[in-house]
Amino acid sequence: MKFHPIDMNNWSRKPYFEHYLHNVRCTFSMTANIDISLLLAELKSRSFKLYPALIHMLTTVVNRHSEFRMSYDSDGILGYWESMSPSYTIFHQDDKTFSSIWTAHHDDFHEFYRRYLADQDEFGGIKQFIPKSNEPPNTFPISSIPWVSFTAFNLNIYNEGTYLLPIFTIGKFFRQTDRILLPIAVQMHHAVCDGYHASLLFQELQSLADDYAKWFPEK
Repeated sequence: MKFHPIDMNNWSRKPYFEHYLHNVRCTFSMTANIDISLLLAELKSRSFKLYPALIHMLTTVVNRHSEFRMSYDSDGILGYWESMSPSYTIFHQDDKTFSSIWTAHHDDFHEFYRRYLADQDEFGGIKQFIPKSNEPPNTFPISSIPWVSFTAFNLNIYNEGTYLLPIFTIGKFFRQTDRILLPIAVQMHHAVCDGYHASLLFQELQSLADDYAKWFPEK
């Protein structure tokens, strides 16, 4: 859970950060479709769930780039976490409510999948907003709207516009000709991320979906 403070006087992004935080406070959202045709077929053939695979992919990309791990620590110091773990929503079918559960990330998908299933077994049936306590500060949010193949998604966060971490929303996958596409939306703070960083994120997600054999456990 190591936190790296930013040396503002030697940070090349300082003028952009100050502009988009103090002069024109600005967040932005972007939605793109990820082709999961190959990945979904492989997951189904081996009875793996799609949602934890997507969570692992998102966390993998987040942990590759410090821009996606920017935050303030408990003392209000700007910096970035050494690594992040996901905090994601699950749906309760009977009363149509949801809970938010965090799972400690692991680079090995098989180990992360095991931790995910263990958290579902222990906390998945608890009807609370946050059933698993002691969530660490180095988590980022993921939610899912699996009923709509949306083309855009935007969040409005009223916290004075200082939340810097990316926020992800996963939509319903759909078939387009011979491909299966999945909409994913991300909301970012312009003080720490630009359109380039958002584009890089989606490109790397697509690479992970295409090259699943590099991280998906062997049979």
